[in-house]
Amino acid sequence: MAINIRPLKDRVVVRPIEGESKTAGGIYLPDAAKEKPLEGEVVAIGPGRFDEEKGDRVPVPLDNGDRIIFGKYAGTEITIDGEDFKILEVKDVLAKFV
Repeated sequence: MAINIRPLKDRVVVRPIEGESKTAGGIYLPDAAKEKPLEGEVVAIGPGRFDEEKGDRVPVPLDNGDRIIFGKYAGTEITIDGEDFKILEVKDVLAKFV
């Protein structure tokens, strides 16, 4: 499903990937005990930040569909058409799965 949002500057929109709802021992966790998701899939990318010294735009080093890891409290949570997303700055992205 495509979303109709385009982030500005060096920001990305991420669909969080929920963690397991069951422990390794088979115990189901209530929603209150679950950790916030730290992984996500990139669904929209901004044009990049403008480097005033060089006079050109620095592109975002991510692509749509990339799976990333981000900081626990990073970004802004939004809801579009009943689905949760996060808007993150590139500096809040810690790693990309390869």
